[in-house]
Amino acid sequence: MDSLLRGHLGCNSNKEAPDAARSEPAAGLVWLGRGPTGEGVAWGSSLSVRASPHEPDDGEVKVPRSNDSNPGPQKHDEGSCKTSSASVLLWPHHAATGSSVLCYRKGPDSNDRSQSVHIGDAHKDAVEEGLDHKSEADLVYSLNDRPPWYLCILLGFQHYILAFGGIIAVPLILAEPLCIGDNNAAKSQLISTIFFVSGLSTLLQTGVGTRLPILQGGTFSFITPTLAILALPKWQCPGLEGQVGLMEIQNDTGSLQTDPEEVWKSRMREIQGAILVSSLLQLVLGLSGLVGLVLKFIGPLAIAPTINLIGLSLFIEAGKKSGAHWGIAALTVCLILLFSQYLSKVDVPLIAYKDKKWKVFQYPLFKLFSALFGMCGAWLVCFLLTFFNALPSKADQYGYAARTDINLGAVTSAPWFHVPYPGQWGVPTVSVSSVLGMMAGVLASTMESIGDYYACARLSGAPPPPTHAINRGIAVEGIGCILAALWGSGNGTTSYSQNIAALGITKVGSRLVLQTAGLLMILLGLFGKFGAVFITIPDPVIGGMFLVMFGMIAAVGISNLQYVDLNSSRNLLILGFSTFSGLVLPTWFHSNPGIIDTGVKELDQVIVVLFTTHMFIGGFLGFVLDNTIPGTEKERGIKSWRKKVQEPGKSCSVDQSCYDVPFCTGSLHRFKYFQYLPFLPSYKVADPSED
Repeated sequence: MDSLLRGHLGCNSNKEAPDAARSEPAAGLVWLGRGPTGEGVAWGSSLSVRASPHEPDDGEVKVPRSNDSNPGPQKHDEGSCKTSSASVLLWPHHAATGSSVLCYRKGPDSNDRSQSVHIGDAHKDAVEEGLDHKSEADLVYSLNDRPPWYLCILLGFQHYILAFGGIIAVPLILAEPLCIGDNNAAKSQLISTIFFVSGLSTLLQTGVGTRLPILQGGTFSFITPTLAILALPKWQCPGLEGQVGLMEIQNDTGSLQTDPEEVWKSRMREIQGAILVSSLLQLVLGLSGLVGLVLKFIGPLAIAPTINLIGLSLFIEAGKKSGAHWGIAALTVCLILLFSQYLSKVDVPLIAYKDKKWKVFQYPLFKLFSALFGMCGAWLVCFLLTFFNALPSKADQYGYAARTDINLGAVTSAPWFHVPYPGQWGVPTVSVSSVLGMMAGVLASTMESIGDYYACARLSGAPPPPTHAINRGIAVEGIGCILAALWGSGNGTTSYSQNIAALGITKVGSRLVLQTAGLLMILLGLFGKFGAVFITIPDPVIGGMFLVMFGMIAAVGISNLQYVDLNSSRNLLILGFSTFSGLVLPTWFHSNPGIIDTGVKELDQVIVVLFTTHMFIGGFLGFVLDNTIPGTEKERGIKSWRKKVQEPGKSCSVDQSCYDVPFCTGSLHRFKYFQYLPFLPSYKVADPSED
């Protein structure tokens, strides 16, 4: 540490300071008292620091004074002494000695104001009385911290609730295309499975992936290609096409399948196979290090229409659910807006037991749980309207879908425990058209996750993730999608942006908290009745949640344009054409079924799936035009986008070792051939974040 301090600041720790300097610092310098076990750094205006008389000095270090009262992030801030114009920072091994430091500032009136602070246990989370409060960038628990077990459970459950809306939406969207709209048992099993797989993927990502506190869950990037696959004529539900559709449901032997269970399981196996094979692309991108190469050619003008069209393409699903009762859907939207926007600045006083006494603290309850409160509030209203029989009781009357007693049988008939297992719906089937269509979802999910890694690192007090961590994170996401395909969740997994945003609000960036959330998702996924409870949520409530959620997804795509020069006719042409084509072509193909007839059935299916996948068309056209039409990097927004994504946070509380693979770091650096593997910490390539 001495050599590091001297090399960085040009100090000489062997030089003894004169005694006079201990009482009055020389011009432009402050004196740093160094005890026998540690060093310290001091900066500020007219500040003098000296070791406690109770601790002998063995030398002092002279440090140039900075005019900046906040010169930059410091990794070790246990035991700090601050005044109104200056502060002293001690290294942890000095702070742990329990020494006292006397800080005093010479004021304008030449009266010394001193303050003695005893530096006790370095792990105390309470701030000593009389010291300044921590800045907003400070974390209560940083990446490697281990909060108490009860806090891990509470904070982990909070992350589970935040991800609840996005995870639960996936099986509810797929229910109709999978022909299980009225099959409550199947929907309950799907909900349990997707929570179970999300928990497994979260543990993998936080344990051996990027090792950042990032939650994994169902992704909407896979929804669009899934709907395109299930819209093929051979996968039309029997109830929609009558006997014609029923005749097309055949097994491998060619015999007719009339079993309702086999009807939806055959569709699920097709989706499983598509996700299973296409996710190998994500795995290869991560393990080979090709992610960095792909990123060089992808900018905001390719990402914006891709993510934007994910939200826009789902407006039909939102309209179907909301149209069951527009009043209830509007109530759900209003409640979500009330909690997330109008009451976002309102902190709720809560009571906590800490340091052997009860304390009242302010908590942003409405901001964190806006979607949950909004949905539960509308759900409660529907229950009251059902209880007082204010809603229609006949299925053919408008508003009947708002009743909460329609699917109560799902709760009573569901088993208490349901253990999801690989291949529970049968052996996945693979077709070329489905795999190619699903690859568009894989690429979109990959690009979105990379941005999430940098955002998560900033908010959890970690340095920007190096190349090997990003590669390993993408590879683990590919493994998570493969697990989801094997278990049969009907979807993949990706990083959840809303949980990353919660890190900045709660100031808790501990990896252990997210691992606890993963365990909770696994445990709750084993309770069959827990998944069945969500079947009773009325369709209009789900529709209202979709209106807000899908709108936010579309807006997130548009937000990438903040880095692009929107005064450029080149950029406006690329954006408008790619987005508009992504809406027009799928609509035309859906309106003209059977129009593609090349004579090769498999090729017909490939063309139909790709050209009915909104995000593929928008992203592909945006990618091609952005890389072929001449334009500067500044005009395209690539330089500012990368700079913003990769910029470090205001306060880094850990170093690059937080990205190391646990239990094998020493072995990785011992053998030279590991340095050629781009997903290991020993990888010898310059970090792109340093460019």
